[in-house]
Amino acid sequence: MAANKLTAFGFKNLKASEKEQLVSDGNNLYVSIRAQSNGGGSKSFRMTYRIGSKKQWITLKAKTLSDARVERDSYQALVKKGIDPGLERKLVIERQRAAQLAEQMELAKQQALISVANLFERWVNTDLLKRKDLAEIRRMFDKDVLPILGSLVVVDVRKSHIMEIMDMLKQRDAKHLARNVLKLMRQMFRFAVDREIIELDPTAKLSITKTTTKPTERDRTLSDIEIRALARQLPDANLLKSTECAIWIALSTMCRIGELSKAQFSHIDFEAKIWKIPETNSKNGKAHTIYLSDFALKQFERLAAIRQFDTWIFSNRHDSSHVCEKSISIQIRGRQTTTILSNRSKDSQALVLTGGKWTPHDLIYGVQGQP
Repeated sequence: MAANKLTAFGFKNLKASEKEQLVSDGNNLYVSIRAQSNGGGSKSFRMTYRIGSKKQWITLKAKTLSDARVERDSYQALVKKGIDPGLERKLVIERQRAAQLAEQMELAKQQALISVANLFERWVNTDLLKRKDLAEIRRMFDKDVLPILGSLVVVDVRKSHIMEIMDMLKQRDAKHLARNVLKLMRQMFRFAVDREIIELDPTAKLSITKTTTKPTERDRTLSDIEIRALARQLPDANLLKSTECAIWIALSTMCRIGELSKAQFSHIDFEAKIWKIPETNSKNGKAHTIYLSDFALKQFERLAAIRQFDTWIFSNRHDSSHVCEKSISIQIRGRQTTTILSNRSKDSQALVLTGGKWTPHDLIYGVQGQP
């Protein structure tokens, strides 16, 4: 190896001229000096090497003379192995670029993966905002679905995860709730399939009937005898007077309890005997006009006397909104407990009828008119 020709002092005092200068440092290393428009000069380092019989040049990355010598030595070591330093540098750049691109693609892929909790919110904000039962759907998912699936990436959800939720609900003897939850999860995962978030719906191969239970047919009706019995039993059931009125309004108008629960006194025209249900309150999203019989009107008048024509006919405890849509049903169900336990109220069987348990929904199919 030839001795170094440049000293630190000599290197520092190299001056630029009009043309590029190549000053040898020995052992195939050169300092390139170029004049600049501001009157100064720039220094860089170049080296020569041979691959086969061809002499080639390569510009080094080093900024100091000592670093240039180290870089030159590393390239000469490659040449001894038959590796072209210039080509190797290009390959390194390409490999780095490919690795960077792969990293970016993997990051994009990871960012595209969303959790079940995020999918649920996207599904809600896209498809469910106008559903009347949105609050109930949120409650079901918050209680029974998201604690198990929420943190999972959607593509990682398997049938076993779904069955874990179903088994948990069955253990609570909530088979009908399990049926509704499974149907809703199926809607959500099909939403994900449609948007190519996942390829396969993890609920697709699950039979709703076999996995949960058969659908309940709502064919319960109150007979004439039961309606008369109801009239006799209601006064002693210790229900709220407003709940008694709600029962007779549902029976005489065939309205849904949910629609009645959200009624306001401004919806009632007492003189024209008309109850107008706005589209925001109706189950099918359409406004309805109900012409009230004298019996039905009398119930609203009783409610007006109780509530003093306040905004809500059935108010919550704070008078800030309407009562919970399930409140009336819960009160009625609480008076139909067939097994009396020591901690149960004496009114727990007050509304048991001969045809079996009944719900406010069954009043829709009862006989219209005064009992």
